[in-house]
Amino acid sequence: MAKPNVCVLRVAGTNCDFETMWAFEKAGAHAERVHVNRLAENRELLSAYEILAIPGGFSYGDDIAAGKVQAVELMHRLGDEVRRFVVADRLVIGICNGFQVLVKTGLLPGGRSKKQTVTLAANDSNRFEDRWVCLRVETSRSIFISPGQTITLPVAHGEGKFIPGSAKVLQGLRDEGQVVFRYVSRDGSAPAYPDNPNGSVDDIAGISDETGRILGMMPHPERHVEGWHHPRWTREGLREHGDGFQVFQNAVHYFTA
Repeated sequence: MAKPNVCVLRVAGTNCDFETMWAFEKAGAHAERVHVNRLAENRELLSAYEILAIPGGFSYGDDIAAGKVQAVELMHRLGDEVRRFVVADRLVIGICNGFQVLVKTGLLPGGRSKKQTVTLAANDSNRFEDRWVCLRVETSRSIFISPGQTITLPVAHGEGKFIPGSAKVLQGLRDEGQVVFRYVSRDGSAPAYPDNPNGSVDDIAGISDETGRILGMMPHPERHVEGWHHPRWTREGLREHGDGFQVFQNAVHYFTA
C-alpha cells in the first residue's frame, strides 16, 4: 500500500481536524476530514479507510460531559461499522476530546465487557489547562510509539483527569501494558501539579487497547510535529521533527513498512 487512507472524523465543535489531517499527510498518508453525517449516509464508507482519527475540540460543546454526545452518536448511528473496523487490522487514535469519546464508547480500554470502565473528569485545578508537559512512554504494546523515551507535548483541556472505574481496572491496565503515557516532571521524577496538569490517577496521560491498535491520549501530538512548534526551539536547537510526529509516522509505517 502506497498511502493508507485516514478518516479524520468531525462533528459540530471539532477544532483540531485540519491539524490532525495535516500531520497524517506529512507522515505520508492520504487524509480526509469526514463529517459523521457522511458516514451515516453511506455506512460502507468507513471501510474505505485504514485509520480512524477522532481529533481534539469541543464536540457538541461538551454540554453533557466532554465527548459524551459524540460517543453516543457514534455507537448509535455507526456502532456495527465501528466494531467491524476495530476488529479488523485497522488503527484508531483519539486525541484529547477524541480520547474522551473513545473511553465513553467503551472502545478504550476495550476488552470483553464493551462497557465504559474508565473516564476523564474535570481537572483538579477546576480550570482549563493549556501548557506543555513531559510524558514517559511506558509500554511497547502500542504501535503508535516506541517505549524508553520521554517526550514533550502540549495539553489543552478542562476534563482530562484519568480515573479508572476500580482498583482492579487500574491494575489490569498495568498488567496488560495498556498504559502508554504517564506525566512526569522534567527530570523524570513523579510529577506534582502542574507537571501532572489534571490530577490523573497514576499520572496516566494515554492508554491503548489490548491489541495496541487503538490509542487514546490527552496531550496533542499534532501540535508538536515540526521542531519549531516547541516554544524553546530557539534556545534548545531546531530539530527536524517535533516529538508528536512519530505518532503519525508510526501509524503510516504500520501499513507501508
